[in-house]
Amino acid sequence: MKSVARVLIVDDDPSAREWLSAFLRDRSLAPTAVGSGEEALVEVRRALPDAATLDLGLPGMNGLATLRALRAAAPGLPVVILSGVGDTQAIVEAVRLGAVDFLRKPCESEELETALDKALARSALEDAGAPGRFGENALGAGLPPLFAGQSRKMRMADDMIDHVADTDITVLIRGESGTGKELVARTLWSRSNRSRRAFVKVNCAALPHELLESELFGYEKGAFTGAQKRKLGKFELANGGTIFLDEISEMHPSLQAKLLQVLQDGQFSRLGGHADVAVDARVIAASNRNLEAAVRDGSFREDLFYRLNVVSIQLPPLRERRDEIPLLADHFLDRYAREYGKDPKPLPDEVHAAFAEYDFPGNIRELENLVKRIVVLGTAEPVLAEIRARPAAPRGEACPLVRGELERFLAGASERVSLKRVAREAAQLAEARLIAKVLERTRWNRKEAAAILQISYKALLYKMRDAGLSDSA
Repeated sequence: MKSVARVLIVDDDPSAREWLSAFLRDRSLAPTAVGSGEEALVEVRRALPDAATLDLGLPGMNGLATLRALRAAAPGLPVVILSGVGDTQAIVEAVRLGAVDFLRKPCESEELETALDKALARSALEDAGAPGRFGENALGAGLPPLFAGQSRKMRMADDMIDHVADTDITVLIRGESGTGKELVARTLWSRSNRSRRAFVKVNCAALPHELLESELFGYEKGAFTGAQKRKLGKFELANGGTIFLDEISEMHPSLQAKLLQVLQDGQFSRLGGHADVAVDARVIAASNRNLEAAVRDGSFREDLFYRLNVVSIQLPPLRERRDEIPLLADHFLDRYAREYGKDPKPLPDEVHAAFAEYDFPGNIRELENLVKRIVVLGTAEPVLAEIRARPAAPRGEACPLVRGELERFLAGASERVSLKRVAREAAQLAEARLIAKVLERTRWNRKEAAAILQISYKALLYKMRDAGLSDSA
């Protein structure tokens, strides 16, 4: 498995080669720069890169001739065309020859990022499943094989993906944090007829809604202080491809209305703009929250929910896929041993035993991080100590009245037992255990826990107090 993806830069302009090399290194990629088509062919035959950028205006063997030669020498090499001239005929010919994308110089960093992401994702799909490595957006970067072990629930998810991947239908992916929702979105894209176009990810929780609006829909020059020139939004960058809206439940209601317009009409207006922009992008959304509850409490639009929830794919938590934990752990062990240059020693039996008993509230992502720590530290002891230190049973377990009433009855010490009292106390115990479990899985995020439990934040605080629950307990 490759630890760093290699990108070949083919450009006769030294300053362009220098800028592109710096751009790639900043994103943890390995650039190799050459100044002519002839040099590019020599380099490809010497060591096949994962992707290439190609300037059309080359001296000697021009860009299109170089592209033909590269396609003949390395048919699977994804190539992004860069050109200072918007020659329509050249664009059509480059696409016909198999170019992944065509960018006009000077291009925006985001446009180049999206094009390279797509190129490396395609390279990853053709490279025996090896993941691309373009920041957080690379196909499968940091993520395991999606259907390892093929539990019944994951087979159902896989079947659903196969049924809807090659359509333009909107898909809502649901599941707890860390269950692999982004990888499902990328799998849908890679199996679709849009896989030759961009996959653009937007985390709706990462930005305040004012910034998220400009990120999604772009803005015109002068739209606000600091808007020096027009900026294309993510929807325009995803035109013809797929846009993945992660954590959709965190989107501000005012933005939800604008998103609904895009889903209904395929049009929107940039910030500061007056004309509508038409866009053809497939929308895939994901949420780890109960969206039905969000609709009920008014934080999520009902009409948008029904627009997004055309097809729903539910991902099970890792605790419901326990037979897959050893396969996933071995995958991460191999991945990070290679990445950090370590000897991939098998995980000790006691680690597998501990993993088998652990609930993994952070799901696959938590398993990945635990295995990574074992690889980096060279020992499993700190991880084992951390897992063993966590309480095996949820907080709020004590319910002496129920235990005492039942024990007295079973021992024959009393001929009468209050069923109502036992039922009431048993319900309180079950409630306390459920609240404790939800709090653990949300890492004691009370707002998120209240949403999952479908109660108000204040009601949750009262119930936590009555059950003696606190994150310091």
